[in-house]
Amino acid sequence: MSNDFQIDDADRAIVEQLRLNGRATNQQIANTLGLTAATVSARIRRMEDANKLRVVAVSDFSAHGYNVLMEVAIEVDGRPAIDVIEELVQFPEVFAAHLVTGRYDIDILVALHDFDELPDLFLNKFGKIPGIRSMVPAIAVDVIKYKFDVAPIDAREEV
Repeated sequence: MSNDFQIDDADRAIVEQLRLNGRATNQQIANTLGLTAATVSARIRRMEDANKLRVVAVSDFSAHGYNVLMEVAIEVDGRPAIDVIEELVQFPEVFAAHLVTGRYDIDILVALHDFDELPDLFLNKFGKIPGIRSMVPAIAVDVIKYKFDVAPIDAREEV
């Protein structure tokens, strides 16, 4: 697909409908927007093919028994941070991992069922990874915003 792919108002409206209800059928979206189901289907496929849209399921942490959400800032020493993060992402508790700038080298997000899992995670799992100099955990005490539509489709003028 060419680099001149343009998202228009109809595409934005389809994406918004999917954000509101990811299970909506093409016909339901079409009825809401005054389009045909075939048009909705073709536009979704076109956006997916151009890597402009990906429809995914997002599960709720607490519904699966995860009661502890935590961010861990990690300082690396004596080893490339990319090597350390590649080991960290192998643990199922780690659901997001980022190489970052600033005081720390790595930032990970962790979900645990219970606080009783902390010692095993830090001492027996993360603690055995060579190159980790320090870890600073920050436990989420409340979730204020939890949205996955973090890549808004904006109409931008070509510069």
